[in-house]
Amino acid sequence: MALNYLWIAFFLIAFIVALLKLIFLGDTEIFKLIVDGMFDSAETSVMNIALPLAGVMTFFMGLLNIGEKAGAINFLARIVGPFFNRLFPEVPKNHPASGQMIMNFSANMLGLDNAATPFGLKAMQSLQELNPSKTVASNAQIMFMVLHSAGPVLIPLSIMAQRAIYGAKDASDIFIPCLIATYVATVTGLLFVSFKQKINLLDRVIITWLGGITAAIGLLLWYLSSIPKEQIEIFSKVSSNMILFGLIISFLLGALRKKVDIFDAFIEGAKGGFETSVRIIPYLVAMLVAIGALRNSGALTWIVDGMKYLFALTNINTDFTDALPTALMHPLSGGGSRAMMIDTMKTFGADSFAGRLACVFQGSADTIFYVIALYFGSVNIKETRYTLWAGLTADLAGIITAILVSYLFFH
Repeated sequence: MALNYLWIAFFLIAFIVALLKLIFLGDTEIFKLIVDGMFDSAETSVMNIALPLAGVMTFFMGLLNIGEKAGAINFLARIVGPFFNRLFPEVPKNHPASGQMIMNFSANMLGLDNAATPFGLKAMQSLQELNPSKTVASNAQIMFMVLHSAGPVLIPLSIMAQRAIYGAKDASDIFIPCLIATYVATVTGLLFVSFKQKINLLDRVIITWLGGITAAIGLLLWYLSSIPKEQIEIFSKVSSNMILFGLIISFLLGALRKKVDIFDAFIEGAKGGFETSVRIIPYLVAMLVAIGALRNSGALTWIVDGMKYLFALTNINTDFTDALPTALMHPLSGGGSRAMMIDTMKTFGADSFAGRLACVFQGSADTIFYVIALYFGSVNIKETRYTLWAGLTADLAGIITAILVSYLFFH
């Protein structure tokens, strides 16, 4: 219901703001701008997201089917099983969903968004098979969505590349702040959902795994801080793509060893990828058109200006407000927030405080509304329960952390 009301609110707010601009500012183009933007968003949903995703989905769903028949997913599930059994008590031990979720998280951490999406959609479908109420999100699906939307990305390669394009002297200087912000967002989401689902976070296995992951991130930070800055981008590019391609080879070799009919297994899985891509189109169109109306009406700009005024009344430094459009747009639209980030770098400079902070905002979490529309839409979930609020809480934690660490590193 929360998503239902918010979706309606996007259109109502856009209409009210546009009406005010027409009456008081004489802006006769505003309604045309909004309507044109709605058509553009609808076209973008299908032509630039769903159809390109169909090709990626078809390939990776076919590959996942090969991996499943080769036993690779069950192997991963056994390794991480003790930890996932605590976070996802509804999922049986050694269930394929565990391995699929691990693949999704791993691809996300490597910054491989295109690979993470098929793994995540396959995991959501497996979790839906275990869901007793097919239109209501299960506890396991909510935990998966919140952890996914927190977006734990170790190396924000695409953001670094865009910083380089816009003339940053050191494109990788936002790496550590991004990592800190996304880690805080992930842990916050985990705590929120664990509290709602009464998961015992003091369990020895959970503490061991979280401590191990924290230590691994610390070691990675230590290593990357010891090498020249220009080598960080090379390291991330080589390691991320080598791991992904190595994964593909391991699936093929494992299937060959088990004498799986590899090509037929690929075709069998690939068919499901195309069907899933078509099924999500209505959900994507619904969300992106509403978000486009809100953005093009100028409502977001008014919100930022109002927040800047309120923060100024407290006598605190308000330099961070120039980057807030990226933070406010990020839960709504990944493409919109990326555009806001680029606009901030163009306006204030890539090496300005606002320009750097906008990049940290962009790298601190995933787009919760898009994630809900995409993943829940793929399995026809209509009641998302508290998924949205858990995701927004994690996103808020990431925003606050991004501001604090950016003041520490850049101001």
